[in-house]
Amino acid sequence: MKFKTKITKKINHKLFKLIYLFNLLAVFTIVGCSSTEEAPEERLLEKELYDQAQTRLSNENFATAIISLEALESRYPFGRYAEQAQAELIYAYYKNYQYEAAQSAAERFVNLHPRHPHTDYAYYLKGLSGFTNDSGLLARYINTDLSKRDVTQAQSSFDDLSEFVSRFPKSEYAGHATQRMVYLRNLLAQHEINVAEYYLERKAFIAAIGRARYIIEHLPKTPQTPKALNILIVSYKELGHKDLAEKNTNILAANYPEFKILNTPSEVSEATWLNTVTFGLFGKKSVPKPSS
Repeated sequence: MKFKTKITKKINHKLFKLIYLFNLLAVFTIVGCSSTEEAPEERLLEKELYDQAQTRLSNENFATAIISLEALESRYPFGRYAEQAQAELIYAYYKNYQYEAAQSAAERFVNLHPRHPHTDYAYYLKGLSGFTNDSGLLARYINTDLSKRDVTQAQSSFDDLSEFVSRFPKSEYAGHATQRMVYLRNLLAQHEINVAEYYLERKAFIAAIGRARYIIEHLPKTPQTPKALNILIVSYKELGHKDLAEKNTNILAANYPEFKILNTPSEVSEATWLNTVTFGLFGKKSVPKPSS
């Protein structure tokens, strides 16, 4: 009797295993068929989402375009339009004034796709985003303490654009980037002039000389160069170094004959810079969308 019970248990156990395996196989078969059937639909949804993003970008609805592009990237990270969506997301962030997001997206694109055809565009937008963010410096230059001014972002933006031009000199965006770099150099030079004037007003002539020399040595051929030479002339005169003052006067007269030399610290500090800082370069050309 016990022997028969054991045999029955073994048969029931084997039968349970067979039923379990059969059910499991049926589930896999259904899932496989379902996946095969859904694949075309998934592709269709991906294309619809991409087309939706393109329409929104064309209509300059950048906030909603960002929603579509982010959804496309998250749902289909390895899809047909993933890389294009990532590049266009940088552009959409930039146009929607989300400059930090644009910089982060650009850095991510460069890290993920170092040899992609749009890598130059990512470098370009990364530098441009920092530069556009710095346009707010114009407002901060008025009624502020000159000694506390920070142009770190402007310098960082210049460095990013410089790296871009160096890496991709033949890029279609190189000309625009170079134009922005000219503006940034002038902005950085004007910053040094403002700080030098601050020191002149407080009779800190050695400090003023240091700032003026920085422009001449590191930011040459900017519109601020003759004013830097003038600051050297005034500072050396005030310190009693007539020979150095005369030497810089001769350099200024030879290279910038039309520049009117100012002779006292008060005359230098009274001169305004707002009508020369932009030089008609800022924002002249719109930022293009990355090519498809």
